[in-house]
Amino acid sequence: MLAKVLSSAVLGIDGYIVEVEVDIAGGLPSFSTVGLPEGAVRESKDRVKAAIKNSGYEFPPRRITVNLAPADVKKEGSAFDLPIALGILSAQGIIPPNPLKQYLFLGELSLDGGVKPIRGGLPMAIAAKAAGLRGIVLPGANAQEAAVVDGIEVLPVQGLGQVVGLLRGEQEIAPIQVDMEKVFQEGGEYPEDFRDVKGQEHAKRALEIAAAGGHNLLMIGPPGAGKTMLARRLPTILPPMTIEESLETTKVHSVVGLIPQDSALTVIRPFRTPHHTISDAGLIGGGQIPRPGEVSLAHNGVLFLDELPEFKKNVLEVLRQPLEDGRVTIARAITSLTYPARIMLVAAMNPCPCGFYSDPQHECTCTIPQIQRYRSRVSGPLLDRIDIHIEVPAVRYQDLTQWQEGESSLQIRERVKRARVIQHERFQGKRVFCNAQMTSRYLKRHCQIDEEGNRLLEMAMTKFGLSARGYTRILKVARTIADLEGQEAIVPHHLSEAIQYRTLDRGVL
Repeated sequence: MLAKVLSSAVLGIDGYIVEVEVDIAGGLPSFSTVGLPEGAVRESKDRVKAAIKNSGYEFPPRRITVNLAPADVKKEGSAFDLPIALGILSAQGIIPPNPLKQYLFLGELSLDGGVKPIRGGLPMAIAAKAAGLRGIVLPGANAQEAAVVDGIEVLPVQGLGQVVGLLRGEQEIAPIQVDMEKVFQEGGEYPEDFRDVKGQEHAKRALEIAAAGGHNLLMIGPPGAGKTMLARRLPTILPPMTIEESLETTKVHSVVGLIPQDSALTVIRPFRTPHHTISDAGLIGGGQIPRPGEVSLAHNGVLFLDELPEFKKNVLEVLRQPLEDGRVTIARAITSLTYPARIMLVAAMNPCPCGFYSDPQHECTCTIPQIQRYRSRVSGPLLDRIDIHIEVPAVRYQDLTQWQEGESSLQIRERVKRARVIQHERFQGKRVFCNAQMTSRYLKRHCQIDEEGNRLLEMAMTKFGLSARGYTRILKVARTIADLEGQEAIVPHHLSEAIQYRTLDRGVL
């Protein structure tokens, strides 16, 4: 007796259809799974057996063979428990075969027959729609994220018996509906706000420019100056996420299992802050079966690296590709996967090992060679990829004690949105989303400067010994400053401000 059930798996962040074939034949009782199953898939036989028995059905004491097609792609995870159990019941004639052809079935089974949450519900629902299926049956905890895919039925289930009743026509399950507008309205609020930050007007200005142009940023300052506080508030002034950005980000988080239960979409920009002991695989992604790393989890959001020189050098160097290309490619012998990684990198560091170099309130105990060794932990090529370097001094007592609040995140965000609208119109129809992503072709077209600006930039290049990449970073930042002011042309004071944001190139703090 043979039965076929449709299921799905995830390759990278995209779902694909898996056909679960179950054959029950005569012979000594056995249960074998073929089709390159990983550990959790091979162990499903014990969960399936207990779940079928404890749900009140008979488990056949015969030779059972399960094939997961396509058989040349490795399968992992526990989402195949439910389709395997349904295939066994269908092969016994308990479930009619026709409904199994119309839906995608996903779910991990507990020993009592309950259906537990899985990873990757959203990309699998997209795969079901692309395959022209009627709908998808999956755990109730994953139903909200799958329901954002329009045009298919999303049926939430809690147990194996409920699924059997549905397929036999004995039960009805109402499809889950998601109001996308309501999701964005209710979930788009941030707990932090820029009005909480006392002083640091220069740093706030730099963060506004970074947000307006999508520029990477490095903050240098003593401990307690508020670098982390500022970084955490950067997502609050970024433009609201579009539906496309939200879907992309949710797919990555869904694959890793970071979507909260009963949550539909990630509608606020991610803010990831890995510890400095992280490995290169943890930052970029990897593993025997590649998983997204922190740079992909921060896609369309902010990746914050605190205490930048404390990260291992090889870990920092692997950031070069995602900062340039906006994606990460992980190659293994069995497969090569590409994850999205369009991020804003925000980093923070002390000016020296003790943290108090150039601080008027504290005496620095570091020697010049110690300071040089400390700063050399961050390579020049990586610093070149960071558009804005700023000093964040210690907050003065007068600033801490003032009761007057500064600008709110909402006020700053409005200016950022206006600048992004200008950039959207400028790069419409091209694969460039903000000024930071401009290539040399667009720099020539949109970053032309007059004779006075040329002299100013030439003097800065000569005095500070800027690289060619540093030159292009200044032009990009100046273009963003001009956009914030609503000006078409880049004028000298835009360039002057952009040059100020190359602190480490000037060799002073």
